[in-house]
Amino acid sequence: MDTGFDAVTLEVVQNALASIADELALVIMRSAYSNIVRDSMDYSTAVCDHAGRTIAQGLTNPVHLGSFPHATRNLVEAHGQDMKPGDVFIFNDPYGAGGMHLPDFYIIKPVFVDEILEGYVATLAHQSDVGGIAPGGMAVFAEDIFQEGLRIPVLKLFEAGKLNKAILDLIERNTRMPTNVIGDIYAQIAACTTGEEAFRRLVQRYGSVDFRCYTEELHDYAERLIRKEILAIPDGTYAFEDFLDGLGENPEPIRFCATVTVSVDHIHVDWTGTSQQVKAAINGPLPTTHAMCYLAVRCAIGTPIPNCDGFMRAISVTAPLGSIVNPREPAACGARGIICFRMYDALLGAFSQIFPDRIPAANEGGSSAPHIAGRDAENRAFIVSGGLMGCWGGMSSHDGQEGISNPAANLGNTPIELLESREPVEITKYAFVTNSGGPGKFRGGAALMRGYRLLADEAVLVMRSDRRSVQPYGLNGGLPGTPSWNIVNPGPDQKLLPVCPMSPTPLVGGDEFVHIQAGAGGHGDPLERNPLAVLEDVLDDLISRDYARDVFGVIFQDGIVDKDATVAKRKALQTCGTHLTTYVDLFHSEVGIASSDWNAHEAKAGPL
Repeated sequence: MDTGFDAVTLEVVQNALASIADELALVIMRSAYSNIVRDSMDYSTAVCDHAGRTIAQGLTNPVHLGSFPHATRNLVEAHGQDMKPGDVFIFNDPYGAGGMHLPDFYIIKPVFVDEILEGYVATLAHQSDVGGIAPGGMAVFAEDIFQEGLRIPVLKLFEAGKLNKAILDLIERNTRMPTNVIGDIYAQIAACTTGEEAFRRLVQRYGSVDFRCYTEELHDYAERLIRKEILAIPDGTYAFEDFLDGLGENPEPIRFCATVTVSVDHIHVDWTGTSQQVKAAINGPLPTTHAMCYLAVRCAIGTPIPNCDGFMRAISVTAPLGSIVNPREPAACGARGIICFRMYDALLGAFSQIFPDRIPAANEGGSSAPHIAGRDAENRAFIVSGGLMGCWGGMSSHDGQEGISNPAANLGNTPIELLESREPVEITKYAFVTNSGGPGKFRGGAALMRGYRLLADEAVLVMRSDRRSVQPYGLNGGLPGTPSWNIVNPGPDQKLLPVCPMSPTPLVGGDEFVHIQAGAGGHGDPLERNPLAVLEDVLDDLISRDYARDVFGVIFQDGIVDKDATVAKRKALQTCGTHLTTYVDLFHSEVGIASSDWNAHEAKAGPL
């Protein structure tokens, strides 16, 4: 289609905008104080046009990226008539400001060229603490948002270049980690200042009229691309449901129903049938839900499409008000990250019916988020944070990835050395877990475990995790991944915590906390797995020899595959099906979970 635009110039403009967004991200990474921003990279950046529409996004956290349209729209509605050069805005409120949860601070700067508003540079960073009833801003047990910390509406942090220090003073007095929080805010401000200058140079290079024409064409171009891809999908309705384990000692499963309807060149996602909001902090405000829908479509389509509002025009979302994916104010939402991953898993389950060769089995269930907090010997507050991630489910052509974040997070694991040098903890374990990937022709990625020994006199543990009762699903005959566990003081007298404890867990000096992630789901029949791949897994200590024999039906003799014995064993397993359950027992024997503990948990959780 001839649009009248020079395609080369459009590509140059698109890449220049993307470079600005990535430069914003690099400035934050190099300037941030907290490990959750600097090392785990729990932040995001975007560039928006004069109307507040996203025209570029940094290669950062997908959970955040789909929220910028909501955030900038609220900013424009609140202050579109009184913006001036030098203004910088700050906000975090999920109800009324377009935020997602209180730890996520948006700092956005309008960009003026010759006194004309031409766009915005936008940043979002997860602050290490915003007050509230528990350190770290992820108190699962919070019953409403007023218990979660400081709510900031859309405010001018700078007005015409002059800092409103009262806002920073207020934030500083309402956090347990003032140095980290204020330092990270200044990192965001520095990024905006850098991005503003780059954006201004770009507009001046092309002139305001042409630049606006090219950004408008960028939106239209992205829309044309996504609609073309959707046109290739058969019209129809594709539904899938998945579950969160639930809350506390006696969890009730929380349902996520994703119905994807493809109609000509449009995709509609409907969450009707999803569980109602809960009296806990795992509710997901609407920007979160939109972000997950955009991400799932982008991952399923696979074709590179510009990260701008035009892409979103072909996607609509229904999320019933009062559900866990669109809660009513003042529902708590500090730990909403866990439902992001379940929405993503449910959506990919629906898309697996459209693209069976493209979609992986379920990943580990998302980043786990243990927070160990207290005061050290010198009475300084500390919070050991940073999520643990990750592994992917098996695919139709290869095993699942391990040791990297799943696509719904795109975060990093904080290095051991940085944790130990900055916080009063010793990392006792950090390894892949043997026998943890879901069996399949292509197995799921192996789970990670990390152990923390407290070196301070006392602390509290607050955490959010999942995937114990409802293990990550397999696809095309692949088996589910293995369950997650939270263990205090592993050994004969160990204490097993729920996936989402509904109260802080006290720790004293010398206590050890170990989190074991879920293993990812497998893809395809485990008895069709290449025996040489099984041997390689044994050599890599990803599975044991018993697991190779009793789950994959592979027999070794003198370190090589015994072909005849393997054929016979696989025929026997196919008949009796013991491999369908044995693998969980073999996993539990590796991590020190007794059969009685697992059986007791299963009895308590009950059927779905």
